[in-house]
Amino acid sequence: MTRQPGLSIRLKLTLSYTGLVMVTGILLMAAVALSLKLTKPDGLVITVEYGYYEGMLRRFVPAAGVTGVFLLILGLVGGWFLAGRMLAPVALITSATRQAATGSLSHRINMPGRNDEFRELADSFDAMLAQLEQHVAEQRRFAANASHELRTPLAITQTLLDVARKDPDRPPDELVDRLHAVNARAIDLTEALLLLSRTDQGTFTREDVDLSLVAEEAAEALLAHAEERDVLLETSGEMAFTVGSRALLLQLTTNLVHNAIVHNTAEGGIVQVETAVWPESAVLTVENTGPEVTPELLSTLTEPFQRGAERIRSDHGGVGLGLAIVKRIIEAHHGTLRLMARPDGGLRVTVELPRGGTTTNVRSG
Repeated sequence: MTRQPGLSIRLKLTLSYTGLVMVTGILLMAAVALSLKLTKPDGLVITVEYGYYEGMLRRFVPAAGVTGVFLLILGLVGGWFLAGRMLAPVALITSATRQAATGSLSHRINMPGRNDEFRELADSFDAMLAQLEQHVAEQRRFAANASHELRTPLAITQTLLDVARKDPDRPPDELVDRLHAVNARAIDLTEALLLLSRTDQGTFTREDVDLSLVAEEAAEALLAHAEERDVLLETSGEMAFTVGSRALLLQLTTNLVHNAIVHNTAEGGIVQVETAVWPESAVLTVENTGPEVTPELLSTLTEPFQRGAERIRSDHGGVGLGLAIVKRIIEAHHGTLRLMARPDGGLRVTVELPRGGTTTNVRSG
């Protein structure tokens, strides 16, 4: 945006200080002149003779002129100095803003001194820079991982086609099956990335959603998968209404239950899905038995392309975006996500969403 040149804030403040000093001085000297006119040497307020007043005025005017020039110089010099001192924090903030505009988000103002409006602004700016730096780092890491994950199935497809071209006697059914599996994974990954983008943009219709029904639907869809892994899947709880996208909340719940099943390595493991109503929140809890979760691992579980203790690889199940999608959906619904390692192994995931609708009956299954 192009703006016309104007006076600096420092100059405006200087002129303001000078104007205030001059007006105050003129009023003070006018008051003194008036007192000379109305006051005798003995201090009694009466009307004095014209000659006496003229003599006093002739002696007062030169002194008043010198005083006025002194006040003008003092106002300009002192005002310029004081304005510079007051605006010094603004210069630091401006410098940091220009550095941030060039892409350098690691710089911090760290303004010293006691708290005031400028230092509060500087601290807020530092906090914003820290969040932006973290967000940009996450986006870059996500883009790099996504590029790698999308490139892998394409490279595998290219390899399979090269092998088939060199070996015309290779059974076509085997090639078709492998290409189908690789293509399905690429589609799943692309859909997951699109879902993340849709969630970040917040472009979805909001409605009243009962988390207990969503939990039952997700559990029913994954029941066969749980039985294959010899995992007992249980759902219980009460009707818990929130406001949001039913499709996204179903995806959230499905991802949580699927992760709980897949990472439940305990023999005869259990996955428990429960809904509850708190004073201000509708709560969904998914808890599973399994291996011990360390604090270091717990802090990385919601990062994209992470699965278990290692970065997900293309030959593993899933696409490594399960909990990352869950986190984004929760943020889009203004909720909170809590991950807690169970003392005897496994994970407890609690999702708190703003409460909506009404809650009455208890549901279990």
